[in-house]
Amino acid sequence: MINVIVVTHGEFGAYLIEAAEGIVGRQPHGVRSIATSPRLTTAEIRAKILRALRELDGPDGVVVLTDIPGGTPNNLAFPLVREAARAEMISGVNLYMLVSAFAHRDKLSLDRLVEKIVADGQKSIRDVRRMFLLAAAGER
Repeated sequence: MINVIVVTHGEFGAYLIEAAEGIVGRQPHGVRSIATSPRLTTAEIRAKILRALRELDGPDGVVVLTDIPGGTPNNLAFPLVREAARAEMISGVNLYMLVSAFAHRDKLSLDRLVEKIVADGQKSIRDVRRMFLLAAAGER
């Protein structure tokens, strides 16, 4: 099973995990949330990420999800992920991406899971008003 680490500003990642578990079921193993905070030094945050990468390293790999491309979680995690043998990183995490990760982490390879998470994340971003207006226009 592929493990998942969510690194975000504040407790956003913990709340995403809680919400995703409410949809797909509890994830008792292989999931970790790491919160960045102005109260922690970059060295402390980096150490937490490295510890999680080491503890969740497994034969199937690990996916690290961060909230904002170029943000502190992303910038601190990427050098560590780059050095890990079986780790991938995706930025821009949303709830649908995490639901997808949880639902498919025991069925797909690491590469396929990354593709699925990215595709589902992109699929979940919609202009709802326009979507419904186009659907209503098509029904005529």
